[in-house]
Amino acid sequence: MRCDLAAIDEVIARGRYKDDWASLQRHRAPQWFEDAKFGIFIHWGVYSVPAFGSEWYSRNMYIQGSKEFEHHVATYGPQKEFGYKDFIPMFTASRFDPDVWADLFARTGARYVVPVAEHHDGFQMYRSRLSHWNAAEMGPKRDVLGELTEAFHRRGLVNGASSHRVEHWFFMGHGKEFDSDIHEPLRRGDFYWPAMPEPDHMDQHSKPAPTAEFLEDWLLRCCEIVDEYRPKVLYFDWWILHEAVQPYLKKFAAYYYDRADEWGEEVTICYKQDSFMFGTATPDVERGQLADAKPYHWQTDTAIALNSWCYTEHNQYRPAAEILQDLVDIVSKNGNLLLNVGPKADGTFGEEDLAVLTTIGKWLRVNGEAIYDSKPWKRFGEGPTQVIEGQFSDGVKKNFTPRDIRYTVNGSNLYAIAMRPASDGVYRFERLKEGDAEHNADFHGLIRDIRMLGTDDEPLDWTRDDTALEVRAPRADGDAPVVFRIAVA
Repeated sequence: MRCDLAAIDEVIARGRYKDDWASLQRHRAPQWFEDAKFGIFIHWGVYSVPAFGSEWYSRNMYIQGSKEFEHHVATYGPQKEFGYKDFIPMFTASRFDPDVWADLFARTGARYVVPVAEHHDGFQMYRSRLSHWNAAEMGPKRDVLGELTEAFHRRGLVNGASSHRVEHWFFMGHGKEFDSDIHEPLRRGDFYWPAMPEPDHMDQHSKPAPTAEFLEDWLLRCCEIVDEYRPKVLYFDWWILHEAVQPYLKKFAAYYYDRADEWGEEVTICYKQDSFMFGTATPDVERGQLADAKPYHWQTDTAIALNSWCYTEHNQYRPAAEILQDLVDIVSKNGNLLLNVGPKADGTFGEEDLAVLTTIGKWLRVNGEAIYDSKPWKRFGEGPTQVIEGQFSDGVKKNFTPRDIRYTVNGSNLYAIAMRPASDGVYRFERLKEGDAEHNADFHGLIRDIRMLGTDDEPLDWTRDDTALEVRAPRADGDAPVVFRIAVA
């Protein structure tokens, strides 16, 4: 289907979803998404070539006095002679193998994968009719998103995509403040277009507001991704919250949901802050979590590296055990974890990234029954450690203890998950203490047996009184969560 503005309106006119919040609130998050629990995010693009600072290199290299500006001049020369566009021929992806990526993500235990289709820099990682500045025509000269989508399907992974295009309105604007390769005239379809002045990032009413010409182009790009690659998850970055974007956002959501109806697919959109009306898509918390369980499904997106979403030579990596603790906490509270990895420019992965992904995969192969397809219990958990709610808190060390417990249910089993192993092998679950109608307790069921996943699958010794369920288990190595399967009669 060749998509234009008229075609978008035609799809919405004949579909059951219209471009208003009341209609879009009839949409439900897919069951497959709620069951999947764990996905992989991929930030890979032209910004992976300099591999310095972060994926915001394209913006920061034009901000005079920034570390990226100074690094760029020292390494590549003045911006008027070597601009961001000049990295594109260097982005050859010489060792990129989509099947190797798909195998890696499947071994990691991911159920869905969300590659960045277009980041703020404006370089499309897919074949496009709307701009020649795309990976199929320049750089690697390969339809990266298309090849990955096919590889994911071969491995049984659900394909997604993300668009960060709307921030391109201002992302290259600083290059107009001095003598660089970003200068007028800029026209629609140009790589740097429109390079407007940068507003406060959270300003919903900033001026100059994105124009109809820019937003129509944004809408067409998003719908092109939908039509050509049929992603089951579409992730947006924060600036769709701007008031000028809202009418186009509703139109896109209606188009996406109606097209999914035509295909017989279940899809969802992941959004941050309140850019969508609640109940129309899946809320997402960037680099953070929620303090309590929610009655609605949600997602956290975070990265293996604390300082960057893309690969850089100085990434600060999070330990795999901490990421697994976050996964358990998020799942117990009715959420998904979308974990980002940043490949190198040549298409390979750094040793640190591979080590984290390998450890996560090994843990999930043993303990996945407590994660995949699970549901929250009546209480998400217990313990002394408080989780800070909100965005950009993943750099705060939580220092979970063996007394920090999370609960999930799956079938006839209740899973009690200690966030860290106990040195003496003794675990106490106060939520599972004995109780009766006159004494407060969360659990009144009958326990048939208790086993620790990853051991010899022998029943464990346990006792239960009016203070706690106490389990004595083999000692576990490392810092990763320990999972107990409690079979309930």
